[in-house]
Amino acid sequence: MTDRNFNPNPYSARRRSLLLAAGASLAAPFAAHAQAGGEDIVIGGSIPMTGVFAFAGIGIDAGMKDYVKMVNDAGGIKGRKIRYVPEDTGYKVDVSVAAFKKITSQNKVNLYYGDSTGFAKTINSELDRNGNILMAGASFATELNDPKKYPHQFLVGPDYTEMFGILLNHIAKEKPGAKVAFVYSDSEFGRDPIDESEALAKKLGLSVPVKIMTPAGSVDVSTEVIKLRRAAPDYTIFHGYILAPIPEFITQGKQQGMKSKWMGTFWTMDSSTVMKMGEAGEGFMGVMPYRYYYDTEKAPMLEKIRALHADYQSTAYIQGFLAAMLFVESAKRTLEAGKPLNGDNLKAALNSIKDFDTGGLIGVPITITGNSIPVGRVYKADMKAQKMVPASDWIKL
Repeated sequence: MTDRNFNPNPYSARRRSLLLAAGASLAAPFAAHAQAGGEDIVIGGSIPMTGVFAFAGIGIDAGMKDYVKMVNDAGGIKGRKIRYVPEDTGYKVDVSVAAFKKITSQNKVNLYYGDSTGFAKTINSELDRNGNILMAGASFATELNDPKKYPHQFLVGPDYTEMFGILLNHIAKEKPGAKVAFVYSDSEFGRDPIDESEALAKKLGLSVPVKIMTPAGSVDVSTEVIKLRRAAPDYTIFHGYILAPIPEFITQGKQQGMKSKWMGTFWTMDSSTVMKMGEAGEGFMGVMPYRYYYDTEKAPMLEKIRALHADYQSTAYIQGFLAAMLFVESAKRTLEAGKPLNGDNLKAALNSIKDFDTGGLIGVPITITGNSIPVGRVYKADMKAQKMVPASDWIKL
């Protein structure tokens, strides 16, 4: 039987330890160099390139890539390049978690884009444990707008309750004392802002005579339209849908003589979505945190985007582009302060953003004190021009 500690070549062990020591001393300056200039700053991404939210994921991905390329072409941040590492999730939470684990195990990740509210909530404890990552994403869930519970996350715009707040403030100004109906999907996304928004409406002197909940993609809404017509609202806000059943509600409502103005929230408000409503979409209004690709007001960053793409880029593209911009700004501020890139420092840097110019993507300078950017504007569909046109000034909550 061989002695476990027997070493047939005593020199090999010593030689190995000398080589390891030499390697470590050689590696040290390289590691220091990487910290100072060479090491890439990685943005990981759970991006739904397939599945029900592919239309958004494809836009988000393109926007992130374009902004990262712009920064790298201009020399990166303090000599360090940005590297964007996305994985397709199909908008499934378990796939998104697997993508996060894969990307973070293969790369030193400091910034991450998540695809959904479900993923943001599921991965939160992992973000806290990891401690090195600042995360944003496609979700505008009100629950995530809580710096105590979600200290390393932020929303690239107003949360869903703030979106309602922007619409309700606009309504209160346009028609004091108006009646407002809420129509929303039977989903976490749909129910999110309803109770708080009803309370806000009352505070603004508005009334909510009816709230109607339907399945997310419901087809037959005739019973609900009758309820809506009886309530005779001046405005109807839809939330928790992309498109269906909104056109059906509007078409039947108009046929039954309803005089309501119709409104939506972010995920309904992409130009291509509203234009699919056809005649029903004429005058359709909603809240948008960003300018549209084709807006004619002065916006140097939109001009750069239009120089890259002659064709229309979606609001999801603008959201991805702006997310990358805020990631880069947070990293830049952290490095300029001489601090390590970790979750706490990156979030503190993000929260130091005051009166920041997004190059006109958002029409007013932004300040990020918590986890959201509570700014937006009401836009209105002009079917003849096939465009969304401004219906209000920029509203800051």
